[in-house]
Amino acid sequence: MEIAQLKELLQRSKSEQDELRNRYRISKQYYQSKTKITARRTPNSVKDDNPLRRANNAVGSNFHQLLVDQEAGYLATVAPTIDVGSDRDNDTVAEILGDTFNTTLKRQVVEASNAGVAWLHYWIDDDNNFRYSTVPPDQIYAIFDTKLDNKILGVLRSYKHFDDETGAYVNAYEYWTEKQAEFFKESANDQNVIVPWDRVTSYDASSMLMTGSGNVLTHNFGRVPFIAFPKNDYWQDELHKYKGLIDSYDDVFNGFINDVDDIQQVFLVLKNFGGQDLGSFMQELQNYKAIQVDNLGSGDNSGVDKLQIDIPVEARQTLLQIIRDDIFLYGQGIDPSNFQSSNASGVAIKMLYSHLELKASNTQTQFDHAIRELVRAIMDYKGLTDVDGRKIAINWRRTMVEDNLAKAQAVATLANFTSEETIAKNNPLVDDWQDELKAKKDDLQQSDGFKSEQTFKDDESDRVDE
Repeated sequence: MEIAQLKELLQRSKSEQDELRNRYRISKQYYQSKTKITARRTPNSVKDDNPLRRANNAVGSNFHQLLVDQEAGYLATVAPTIDVGSDRDNDTVAEILGDTFNTTLKRQVVEASNAGVAWLHYWIDDDNNFRYSTVPPDQIYAIFDTKLDNKILGVLRSYKHFDDETGAYVNAYEYWTEKQAEFFKESANDQNVIVPWDRVTSYDASSMLMTGSGNVLTHNFGRVPFIAFPKNDYWQDELHKYKGLIDSYDDVFNGFINDVDDIQQVFLVLKNFGGQDLGSFMQELQNYKAIQVDNLGSGDNSGVDKLQIDIPVEARQTLLQIIRDDIFLYGQGIDPSNFQSSNASGVAIKMLYSHLELKASNTQTQFDHAIRELVRAIMDYKGLTDVDGRKIAINWRRTMVEDNLAKAQAVATLANFTSEETIAKNNPLVDDWQDELKAKKDDLQQSDGFKSEQTFKDDESDRVDE
């Protein structure tokens, strides 16, 4: 790619990228409880000149973080098991994915919830090991084929890079295709100038000595090594479903707190006070629990009145509860305050998780395709056969409060009519159904060996008796 082409691509993608970055920035702020009200108000600052209204709290709620983490924990706390049709190949894939696969998957759920799509990049490191990692979605601009399969033709990655020459951060750019990657960055002397970034070291094939460096990396993946993990078909973030409700909740909640703070201040209004000044008033009030006022005769309203704020508690509590219920309804989550009974049946628990299950199932459908693409890249890297033609089965396991007794009873009832694999997958005491099947097979072999040995001993004993 020529630098002129890169600049044209940057210009063409600017509006779309700015929109994504703004949406992603706001979602991350709400994920960190930095909601609209925290930006609009300065905590405990004077709001206006009204002496009865001095409090100005700005407490942001964490509903967005709760809803996003609920789905991430429910869906990806336990990494899904992957079956490519061969125990040996399954072990190979699992070894490459490593122990951090579930951690990466949880992060993909969080990123996709905040941006509408998460991205994963895989590469071969200097030690010839297969590596993969999450890439912030605001760094990626993908170019798709205009055909219906929406194949990714190229990926432009833009990010900040620390320049050793200037000691400052400069914009860096990578453009990846199915054959190679090209690297560029801003000039150390002029940020308006983009230059090739020679970060790729070349070696002599026979001597393995370094021969130079350049800005082009040739890879052998045969596909663009970036995988999209969309949250839904429209690549929309989760926050847009309930952002207005969160803002309304914060307004009512903080207004409630402000009223509680302000009501602690009682103002006394004096009419025809008979003392000299406010100092004598406070002294009389403290010493005699009474004050002196001048009465001007019939119709005189002399005395002391109180100014304070009345709080409509019931109305606000009702409104807060309505908004809270709608947030969890539209966000398809579970309100933790609904877990009021520890003796809920299995059916009641499933009903409580129904909305979260619906959301997680939709996310799972989107993620299945992405995981299969990652698995096929690993299989291709390991030189396995029939990479594109194999059926790859992905089995997810939810993390939820369960009635294990009811589930175990159901499994036991169906044990004589169900395959061992299905029983192992649904056993509430089993974390890895494949390991469970192997352990059961080993137990059966040991049991058969023991029976054979015992039969041999019995036969020997019978011959001795004869």
